[in-house]
Amino acid sequence: MNLKFLVLLLFLAALAVPAHTVDEPTDKNDDDDDDDDDNHSDWVFELQEPEGRCNPNPCFNNGVCEEKGQNHYDCKCPRPFRGKKCQRGPKHCQKGKCGHGECVLTSTPPFYECKCKEPFQPPKCRNVELCNPNPCKNGGQCIVDGMEFDCECPAGFRGRFCQVGPNDCFEGDGESYRGQVSETDDGKECLYWNSHFILESGANPFNSHEDSNGLGPHNFCRNPDGDTMPWCFLRRGRKLFWDYCDVTECPEPTVTPPGPSPALTVTPPGPTPALTVTPPGPTPAFAVLTPGPTLAYTAWTQGPAQTTATADTSAEPEPFSTCGKPTPKRSFFRIYGGLKVPPGALPWQVSVQVRPRGSDQPYRHICGGVLIGSCWVLTAGHCIDKNNEMQVFMGGLSLDTEDPMEQRIQVEEAIVHENYRETTVSVHNDIALLKLKGKDGNCANETQFVKRACLPDAPMPDGSECTISGWGATENSANGSNNLLDAKVLIIAQETCSESKIYGRVLDNGMLCAGHLQGGVDSCQGDSGGPLTCQQNQTHYINGLVSWGDQCGRKNKPGVYTRVTHFLDWIKSKTLAVPAA
Repeated sequence: MNLKFLVLLLFLAALAVPAHTVDEPTDKNDDDDDDDDDNHSDWVFELQEPEGRCNPNPCFNNGVCEEKGQNHYDCKCPRPFRGKKCQRGPKHCQKGKCGHGECVLTSTPPFYECKCKEPFQPPKCRNVELCNPNPCKNGGQCIVDGMEFDCECPAGFRGRFCQVGPNDCFEGDGESYRGQVSETDDGKECLYWNSHFILESGANPFNSHEDSNGLGPHNFCRNPDGDTMPWCFLRRGRKLFWDYCDVTECPEPTVTPPGPSPALTVTPPGPTPALTVTPPGPTPAFAVLTPGPTLAYTAWTQGPAQTTATADTSAEPEPFSTCGKPTPKRSFFRIYGGLKVPPGALPWQVSVQVRPRGSDQPYRHICGGVLIGSCWVLTAGHCIDKNNEMQVFMGGLSLDTEDPMEQRIQVEEAIVHENYRETTVSVHNDIALLKLKGKDGNCANETQFVKRACLPDAPMPDGSECTISGWGATENSANGSNNLLDAKVLIIAQETCSESKIYGRVLDNGMLCAGHLQGGVDSCQGDSGGPLTCQQNQTHYINGLVSWGDQCGRKNKPGVYTRVTHFLDWIKSKTLAVPAA
């Protein structure tokens, strides 16, 4: 071939290639799109099939439930959804669809859109263009630095793209915030609210990501569930998390009385006026702290009533008269799919915290626990170290942010089961009680954010869907979260879990298995000692405590939990014991 002709072909080919092209990502641990896994396979729903009941409706995505005989039902699915419970929709956002960008779901064809991460450019987020067009907002200057860029913001503006103005702030808890902040408090970029990574858990992407709470096809921070401040979702590899945002609280307004300023009044010299004495009587216009009614606590912990003085009846401690009845500030199950816990949704969740005995070091989270009475917390036996001082934290969602609703109470005594035993492959009788410090039998105060879980009367049926929760932020967990998370698992039959390919003869009657045999969600999503709660008749019962397992999320290796029903007599014997005179 003629050499000049070959050189010409190579030159033309080079012109056809973009200046900077990045191949499709392949690392499963980076921030790019992964396969949209079907986490709700039909076999999972077969285990949970209710006995011929369509109330409540078991069908997702507006599916219509029709009973078929006494013990069966069918879901009639609207297009484009399918599956046993209409849980599966079209997979528009498969791996590599959006290169180095985020695939979000839309309500119009082609039902997805690529949101590129600068400096990658649309439509497929694979070509790189630095500062062309300028990504900086509000007059910000784009500065090229090698293969990266920075936005030099004008005075008063901030954010990676200078999108946050000087008056961008939130009032109160931020429910009304509609600003432009799109980063967490540690600088992580927020996911779009219509990201497929958020909406893949049974939510209908065609009607569920835009509402009056300010959610929509954007990644600006919002507070749709009544939390303490605006927050957003973020992604680490294939895992979804949430965090509070780097948003500023608005300053308190200065109130100036209307009307002209009063003239200065000069008092002429003269004798000092006599002191006027006000006769006794009721003090007008002042709130008086008045002792409230006597509140007797008659549940698991017995003790005299405590009188409480309060000026705010809405915050007055209530008796622990009920259990297992959460009153979350606002339901947000429609979108978060069992990940972010709304304030008050898991009010029995406890963080067990320790520090070396006799030290003044700060307490650190080590395990989860569950409140079962004003002065009693259940946790795992392997969480107890007699060399540590202990306290419990409850009522808040974040371990590293102060919350006015939180309660921190010292542990008076840790009681480990007398037959607690560890082996190289399992942990037996893995249960402990924490007796909290209080006065007259009252320790934790019941509020909207602090309530006790119910102790069960009998085991839940195999296949029941239950909730595990926790922070997962122990010293040995690199993927822990400072914010409370939860996830759904299924109770697995003891016979199944005792098969040779699963755990064999290791299990005893004090243990139960829960999770998914195909792998995925497991107790590593929560904390040791944390609760496995199951709902029955709109009441939540504590059926298990996170105990042990074979690694995390492995196929045929579900999480193993302490079976609480096996230890009911032991719990009662300790919590109702009368101290010696």
